[in-house]
Amino acid sequence: MTTIAVRTEHDRKQALKMVQGSDLPFTLTKIKGALRSIEQNKLQRLWMRELEEQGDMRAEEYRAYSKAYFGVPILLAENDAFADQYTAIVKPLPYDQKLEIMKQPIDLPITRIMTAKQKKQYLDDVYTHWTGKGYLLTDPD
Repeated sequence: MTTIAVRTEHDRKQALKMVQGSDLPFTLTKIKGALRSIEQNKLQRLWMRELEEQGDMRAEEYRAYSKAYFGVPILLAENDAFADQYTAIVKPLPYDQKLEIMKQPIDLPITRIMTAKQKKQYLDDVYTHWTGKGYLLTDPD
């Protein structure tokens, strides 16, 4: 799968070249908004390490929990393709299996398919939840 973020006219031209050069058949998916940023990813990873240092789970377990509780609802509400597949395949699974597929090695794509706006909402929700439970997380401001 190839993902191209189109932010400039040059990006648009490159995307058109890719489409024109693709063998048929293929599927093209367009998502409004820029994909999440490297800075957002770094902040998420920092927070998961900070949670591990203060809590009783590994960073990957905090990450899985956060993906399941904060990321999945955002995508269910705003990404029809994700919602269809998640509802059919993942939703029927028991809670512990849902958490397992959020972690490595399966690592169900949640935050990596978010737009920057969705990732901001996700990070806001993560921050509010964990700091509300007494954890200290680096303030991104």
